[in-house]
Amino acid sequence: MTKGIILLAAGGTGGHLFPAEALAHELKANGYSVHLVTDSRAERFAGKFPADEVHVVPSATIGSKNPIHVVRSLWTLWTGMRAARRLIARLRPKAVVGFGGYPTVPPLLAATGMGVPSMIHEQNAVMGRANKALASRVKAIAGGFLPEGTGAFAAKTVTTGNPVRPAVLEAAKVPYGAAIGDAPFHLVVFGGSQGAQYFSKAVPQAICRLDDALRQRLKVTQQARPEDRDGVIATYEKLGVPADVSPFFTDMAERIADAQLVICRSGASTVSELAVIGRPAILVPYPYALDHDQAANAAAIAAKGGAKVIVQAELTAERLAGILTDAMANPQSLAQMAAHARETGKPDAARLLASMVEAIASGSTVATFKEKRS
Repeated sequence: MTKGIILLAAGGTGGHLFPAEALAHELKANGYSVHLVTDSRAERFAGKFPADEVHVVPSATIGSKNPIHVVRSLWTLWTGMRAARRLIARLRPKAVVGFGGYPTVPPLLAATGMGVPSMIHEQNAVMGRANKALASRVKAIAGGFLPEGTGAFAAKTVTTGNPVRPAVLEAAKVPYGAAIGDAPFHLVVFGGSQGAQYFSKAVPQAICRLDDALRQRLKVTQQARPEDRDGVIATYEKLGVPADVSPFFTDMAERIADAQLVICRSGASTVSELAVIGRPAILVPYPYALDHDQAANAAAIAAKGGAKVIVQAELTAERLAGILTDAMANPQSLAQMAAHARETGKPDAARLLASMVEAIASGSTVATFKEKRS
């Protein structure tokens, strides 16, 4: 017998699904049944998501100014909201929690319209468009980096941190291993769906410019798009650098734990996982993000000395080669960065968020939850 159903809604990217997955594990451990509403993009993550059922509800984003596209999107959203209302009426969840991305809009609109306790979790330091559209309607807002006490929704915002998956918490148990002397140096490179292409060119070009002695120490794990993978592999083979190159890694937490240095984008989940595991990173914010949310996320960990932030336009192959050379020559400096990164981590974010969800589901207010928390 469960305590009831909690319905989670998340866009189909890892940035939205990973914190939802972490919350799902916590809620199930607390005796709840968890259902997920998402889109077809989530299929590659579905194997590890602990949902009792996964539901796909029609949704769309209104990103085009073309009147025909706008009308189609609005119709899809209306269809999705009707489907979400039917789903919620059947499941009768205790609460509905959104994690951003346009697939969250229909179920959260349906929930708020039906009087079901609802809240959103915003992973980034800047609120995304879907969550902005929902913020005034939901009962509570949890934030990964959003500060409490400021902004239009300060009264109902709680900074919980970003929940990280059990695999990340397990990886956090591995102490940082400095590569001293001629010891192998494990470099992990990933960019997500909106960054792997850039790194597929920039990182191999930088490694080409390293001294032979440094290249012989390198071991690379790199995410690359399917269309770039063969070229990246060929470059590393030519250089004699052992490399594991793939469009997607199911064990990325373990690979980060094995790393001496990480080069990556600065999405909210990425920054949160790096902080919890405690690994030094070169963060290159995605330059075309509409709200520059990645730059704001990166600033949070960089301010504590846990990472260095470099604008993509300024990261030439020569500069990156110099950064790698300096990093490999100064293992103690990297160890200090790793320690500073860990200081910013919030490994208990999933527990705190689950407590907040349970409070909202039981009819408690955000003010009451804050009082009990402190």
